[in-house]
Amino acid sequence: MRRRTALARLVPALLVGGLLGGCLGQTPNADNKNNADAKDITLTIVANSVAGGKNAAGAAWITDWVIPKFTEAEKAKGVNATVKFEANGAADEDYKTKIALDFKTGGGGDIVELDGIWLGEFAQAGQLRPLDDVVGKDTVSAWDGWSQIPDAVQALGNFQGKRYGIPIGTDGRVLYFNKKLFAQAGLPSDWQPKSWDEVLAAGQSLKQLAGVTPIQLNAGTAMGEATAMQGVLPALVGTGKPIYADGKWQGATQNVKQVLDLYRRIYSGGLGDPLLQQEAKGRDRSFAEFADNKIGILLESDYLWRSVVEPTKGVAKMADRDTAVGWALIPAMRPGGGVNNQNFVSMSGGAVRVINPNSKYPKQAWDLMQFMNSAEATRARLGGAAQITQRSDVNNQVLAGDPMLSFVARSVLPITQYRPGLADYPKVSAALQQATADVVSGKSPDEAAAAYQQALVKAVGEGSVAGG
Repeated sequence: MRRRTALARLVPALLVGGLLGGCLGQTPNADNKNNADAKDITLTIVANSVAGGKNAAGAAWITDWVIPKFTEAEKAKGVNATVKFEANGAADEDYKTKIALDFKTGGGGDIVELDGIWLGEFAQAGQLRPLDDVVGKDTVSAWDGWSQIPDAVQALGNFQGKRYGIPIGTDGRVLYFNKKLFAQAGLPSDWQPKSWDEVLAAGQSLKQLAGVTPIQLNAGTAMGEATAMQGVLPALVGTGKPIYADGKWQGATQNVKQVLDLYRRIYSGGLGDPLLQQEAKGRDRSFAEFADNKIGILLESDYLWRSVVEPTKGVAKMADRDTAVGWALIPAMRPGGGVNNQNFVSMSGGAVRVINPNSKYPKQAWDLMQFMNSAEATRARLGGAAQITQRSDVNNQVLAGDPMLSFVARSVLPITQYRPGLADYPKVSAALQQATADVVSGKSPDEAAAAYQQALVKAVGEGSVAGG
């Protein structure tokens, strides 16, 4: 615990150091033609994956597919390319610290994989630069792969309106529902609510079934980040605003109060199980209860479908998953009331690949990054698995046999939102988690919002908070 605390303090210091001192090492020329015509090049890929360990499949893809295929393609163009892979198998905090040190000292790989939620933090520190600055605007815009990545997904690699990287993959959140319980409650098998009221009405119908929890909306601190991503944030964008807008975090705004009131209606109204939100393994138990036909509606990501209730290898196997589980888009609070005036909303996560501004060969690094994000390379990375990628063309092909994942790729990704990639986000998330815990334990939405406002101001400063 002491080591992680030290790391948590070290990373912001490294990033601030980068902001104050600038990136050491080579600065790209204004014409973005550094070594563009070089015939002998060396590039390094850095990722938090390692053979036989963390993200082993990703490591194997880089070493066994990307490197030999790319070097062969470059040889055909008369370029002698040496590509190295710097494998890591560290905890996320350790990996982030390592990357921050590399960028600050002017070193590091040419192409680096990052969690998308870190992007803004590195960009604000001046340790990452927009792709247009590193490679050249015309060169970046000319990549045909952009047309295959929905604008909403491209946002994962963007910060303050500029492209910093290419998303590697993503996911999406939906409302899952148990068709067997719905049938018993007289609800339709093709259920698609158009508002929060319609979700709550379905919960009231399910309430008549003995031993069934009508709605599971993650809450409390024990659920951790799952409370934010599978609870507060999807609901918040359903009110019309994300958690961070116009340079400020939402404090005790009307939008936040509306979300907390949704929690009140669920947990004070007997539609949710308050005790489940307080258990250390509450989320795992919610999975088991859903698979055991004891939860009617559950907000989750596609992870639930492909890894939790998957009939043969899932952690909470559901033999009749394909016929018993339905899914629906998450509705805005009211039709047209969501962010960007949307009727339906979602939240997503994912990673991005960026080019180190210190790269000696920025043009060739861009060539390699395009190659790694091509349709052929993306399909190879999946290794035959059905999983959502950043590319629509690949999704259309590899997800054709999976109606649920196809639904997410087709209907959720174009409307999704991402968490702000800022250093203060974890503090904000923790304050949101506590606010929902307060409501679940019986406090009013106004009381919970007021306490949340105070915690947020303390965490990020009054000038960074709206509302209150």
